[in-house]
Amino acid sequence: MLGVVLQALYRETLLFAAVGLAIGGLDDLIVDWLFLCRKYWRDLIIYARHPRMTTATLPASASPGRIAIFIPAWREAEVIAPMLRHALACWRDADYRLFVGVYPNDPDTIDAITPIVEGNDRIIVGINPRAGPSTKADCLNVLWAAMQDCEARDGIPFKAVVLHDAEDVVHPDEIRLFDFLIDRFHLVQLPVLPLPGRGGWLARAIANHYCDEFAESHGRLMTVREALGASIPSAGVACAFERQMLGRLADPLHGGPFDPSSLTEDYEAGLKFSDMGGRGIFVRMRDAQGALVATREYFPDTIDSAVRQKARWMVGISLAGWDRMGWRGGPAEWWMRVRDRRATIAALVLLAAYLALILWSAIQLLGLVMPLPRPSLSPLLSGLLLLNLGLMAWRTAMRALFVGRAYGWRYGLGAIPRTVIANYIAILAARRAICLYGRSLLGKPLRWDKTQHRFPDIQTPA
Repeated sequence: MLGVVLQALYRETLLFAAVGLAIGGLDDLIVDWLFLCRKYWRDLIIYARHPRMTTATLPASASPGRIAIFIPAWREAEVIAPMLRHALACWRDADYRLFVGVYPNDPDTIDAITPIVEGNDRIIVGINPRAGPSTKADCLNVLWAAMQDCEARDGIPFKAVVLHDAEDVVHPDEIRLFDFLIDRFHLVQLPVLPLPGRGGWLARAIANHYCDEFAESHGRLMTVREALGASIPSAGVACAFERQMLGRLADPLHGGPFDPSSLTEDYEAGLKFSDMGGRGIFVRMRDAQGALVATREYFPDTIDSAVRQKARWMVGISLAGWDRMGWRGGPAEWWMRVRDRRATIAALVLLAAYLALILWSAIQLLGLVMPLPRPSLSPLLSGLLLLNLGLMAWRTAMRALFVGRAYGWRYGLGAIPRTVIANYIAILAARRAICLYGRSLLGKPLRWDKTQHRFPDIQTPA
């Protein structure tokens, strides 16, 4: 009886996993082919006749303006000071102001920035009237009010608002690139490159799986989104919003353009820009030395912190996004929003796949002690498994290729076994996200569930 139950459960679980993996695999395959077609067309038609532009050949903006950089900070005493010093040294004489948002019940962060702020008119501190943690969006709205006060005081309007986190390693050419591109676009997103992990093998593997995911997302998917004319979502860092367009999102009820009830206010702002007719662009440009103009930072390197961070993304994008952002736009936009929101379902499919493997192993072991017929698979299920095997081989090769392109071939090969860790974290994050979202529906407000950050030991530009 036990064997019969296990076999029935195995077949149903395997069918669910096989169908889900096939749909997701074909979806990724289409994105891969669109990326490859776009890349080779540009290589053959455009770059065969024109050299690639770098920041060294980038012309100056026809209408240069002042840039506002928003840095929300809650318990960032360990990283905020070196981050600010590095940014000040990188951007030197550029026309910008750094707005740092802090909380009255976070004296350590306030003490860390005080020596840097004193005597430096480029840094403006916005103190939240509410005790932390609230939400990141709430802190950004406090900085929006501080920026408006600065505009009224100096009589100089800001051209763009740039988002950064307290642990970001910024690029020296970033401000000039934003100043040039915001003349033509309402939203400009630069790549995010996670820094490779340090410490033991598990900590490195957890941190490096972010390298794998961003190498694909910001090396492949974002360029396809742009090519299809779909919205460009903000990654929350290294992203510039045209100031007037962002002002159109301002809500007196919220005190600014960001919704405090959202955990992914940056992502939503990007989609709202597209809904209002704004143009977004994702830019991969290299500097004079050949390095990519991107923001680099350390990501979580423990299971708990990675799960909490990804659960926050899933709640904001995959779960709450269905009712908060709806299904606006055309077919390309619908497709991209489906991809954005599939994370929780994809994690359930992965869980079913691993459960099917466990059930198969249990049936094999049980067959050693009692007579059991071998599990039979229908032709349809057998075909799905063969299709998934081919799709998995293709997807594994593509991930290794993109990671190797960004970090070197050793990291590219390492991305293959790291997939198991990525799947484990995704499953745990989906469980946590569903619980958090369920509690929010019952009236428990979502709060800033942040993770601890580190700033790398780097040499600040002289």
